[in-house]
Amino acid sequence: MSNSNKLLVTGAILVGVLFTGACSSSDTPGLATPGSSGTAGGSGGGSAAPPAVKIDITPAGDNVSPTNPVVVKATGGALQSVTVTNSAKGTQVKGNYSGDKTSWTSSEPLAYNASYNVVASAATTDGKKADQNSTVKTLAPKATAFPSFIPAPSVTDVGVGQPIVVKFDKDIADKVAAEKALKVTSTPAQAGGWYWLSKREVHYRPQTYWQAGTTIKVHAGVYGVDLGGGVYGDTDRDLNLKVHDSWVAKADGNSAHMQIYQNGNMVKDMPISMGKDATPTHLGAHVISDKQRDYTMDSCTYGVCSGPQAYRSVEHFAERMSNDGEFVHENPNSVGAQGSTNVSHGCINLNAANAEWFFNHFGLGDVVEVTNSGGPQLPVWDTYGDWAVSWPNWQAGSALK
Repeated sequence: MSNSNKLLVTGAILVGVLFTGACSSSDTPGLATPGSSGTAGGSGGGSAAPPAVKIDITPAGDNVSPTNPVVVKATGGALQSVTVTNSAKGTQVKGNYSGDKTSWTSSEPLAYNASYNVVASAATTDGKKADQNSTVKTLAPKATAFPSFIPAPSVTDVGVGQPIVVKFDKDIADKVAAEKALKVTSTPAQAGGWYWLSKREVHYRPQTYWQAGTTIKVHAGVYGVDLGGGVYGDTDRDLNLKVHDSWVAKADGNSAHMQIYQNGNMVKDMPISMGKDATPTHLGAHVISDKQRDYTMDSCTYGVCSGPQAYRSVEHFAERMSNDGEFVHENPNSVGAQGSTNVSHGCINLNAANAEWFFNHFGLGDVVEVTNSGGPQLPVWDTYGDWAVSWPNWQAGSALK
């Protein structure tokens, strides 16, 4: 081949190489665009995908206490919706989100022996979503114990001698658990404590009479509490009381007079007739538990239905001071004996004017202290013999001693 022909062939080959290079793309194996992965001037691999949001639900499973809150938490994102539904009733449990919506907590107790469906959804900041479902089943008590109050919650005003009484409608095997769930707060604060009279009844009183003007808040937080023997608290209850002026009557069997004290100052002196020798009035501090302007007194209510000790009559301005038939009331038939002789069946008799005055000034929780009656001490169980128990013995009656 001549030199001129060699030059033509060489030029054609170079042009082909240049043409081929100009038409190549980054998809061609072994070649890449500048700055892409795999080139000398590249920036390395791309950023990893963000983790998906995670949802945790507690508690879960069976035999859950109904007072345990349902808590839903989101990690790596925020909650979008949470529902907790009673599967039998279709009602939804109320709850609240945290400020950043990373958690939700139920704000009301669950029911006993119930199943709840928990449905939650959450999302990351870039929109990736996650859903989570769970089931919560609460415990099934063998029985529930309802705590009733004396005085009833409808009563708001009481005297300085008023004990707080909680009566359960089931036997309480775990008195410690029950007592821990009963809270009394007094303002001003006064030393006080609980005393168990039976498996169902517990009383609270201060060491000495309440101070006049005291506010008392009682909370029976027994719902969800295991009270022993398969019995759980039926419901929480509250009682709010205000102590009015101190009214204390001092009835003396020797003098056959009763002196009335308001806030420590004697304001009246009344002639009285207390129980005769066969039916003496109980000794000690009595607390007014009821008052009726007209009341039928019947000895048959405490088992004496016939014989010389039996009676049935309508009395006026009657205030009960024990459950075995002792009242302060008007008795016109004993006016001649009032101030000199004790002739009643155990009550404190007054004339009409004094009985009406006493009725208008004394009410629930006010105190009648009986001395020199010749009778036995008022029993602690006899609504209310609470003040007959010494403070050390009262403290010993607590389950938390």
